[in-house]
Amino acid sequence: MSEPLHSPGVLALELPVGVAPARHTLTRDEADTLARHIADDLAALLPRGEGKAGAEQADLLVLGALYDPVQLLRPGWPLFAALAELTHHAQALRGGEGGRIVAFGSHDGVMPGQDLQPQPDAVPGAMLLLPWTFSAAPDVAEDLGTRMESVFMARGEAGPRTADFLMRSLGVPLEHARYLTRHDLCALVCTQLEHAGYSALWQMLEFALLYPHREGEALTSRGRRLRFAAGEVHCALPAYADWAREFARDDDPAERATGYAGWLFELRQCAALLAAHGLPLRFDGNAGDGSLPVQALAEADPALPRPQLFAHEARGLGIVVVSVAQAVPGGGARLLAQAWPLDQAGLEHGVPQLAARYGAEPALQRLGRIVLDAEARELAVVATAPVVH
Repeated sequence: MSEPLHSPGVLALELPVGVAPARHTLTRDEADTLARHIADDLAALLPRGEGKAGAEQADLLVLGALYDPVQLLRPGWPLFAALAELTHHAQALRGGEGGRIVAFGSHDGVMPGQDLQPQPDAVPGAMLLLPWTFSAAPDVAEDLGTRMESVFMARGEAGPRTADFLMRSLGVPLEHARYLTRHDLCALVCTQLEHAGYSALWQMLEFALLYPHREGEALTSRGRRLRFAAGEVHCALPAYADWAREFARDDDPAERATGYAGWLFELRQCAALLAAHGLPLRFDGNAGDGSLPVQALAEADPALPRPQLFAHEARGLGIVVVSVAQAVPGGGARLLAQAWPLDQAGLEHGVPQLAARYGAEPALQRLGRIVLDAEARELAVVATAPVVH
């Protein structure tokens, strides 16, 4: 007997803006009741007949928990993989010709497996997803999967009993409750990211989800080149000098500093979204660890004073660049490294390591702004001091 195949889907719940459920898991009893409502909906949407497989021919497995799309859309589809693994351990599914309903709920808010625990604080949004899957013989599963792609987009609304049960159980109103395939979900998130100006990020995520063995590139709205390869996203270090050569259109130092701050803001947005989706971001030429990208320029000169850390700052972003430099006799500074905190964790964990690596004073010298050299071609640690590499 061949191993069963899975045809996964989600029940997508759209909540009013600003509304969030008090909990993101259902109890085992609640999950069981909901699964039976879902089974009734799917039987009506996917009836058997005229040579077509019906929902009642497959086992239905339901996760009684609500997930943000970013937790579902991760390389390898880990939530569906964990659900498939639970299938193998569900004794109720052994033997027979399908049609069983198995729900996995929580006990004291804890799901049966760490990978199944919702992460509601990942990237809060108005849409929550409840995953489920059909498990059936290969021909049945493939037929159901094909029908799901056409039926759900046309008339995939959940039945009134399903929606009512969810609203009463979670204590929240629902704008919509509808069934989606994984491809439907991808199309929806693609549209949302493109509308927000992050089409390049969707292209990276699409490779990771659907074509993990391929390579590809994309340009962000600010011209940053992203490259997907071997399950990771790669980009160049965000050095100011490189940005100025390629993108600076104004010789006014203040305008250049503002433009560079926007470049770094986009990078932080990219890094946060990729991290939420579990997609690693790697920097070409990075001399630091994962928490703090570092461009190494020179080793400390023992004949010069002890290195210091200088913090460049931008309004609304806080510290955006940390420069490591040594004072040069007669004025000026010798630049040893640049580092870019992408978030608070990178600042807190990476900066002490940077100080230890260069034997620098651990305290940050706050510059209060992004400081450029006299020609506005490079970052500086003193307003008009030339930088020596």
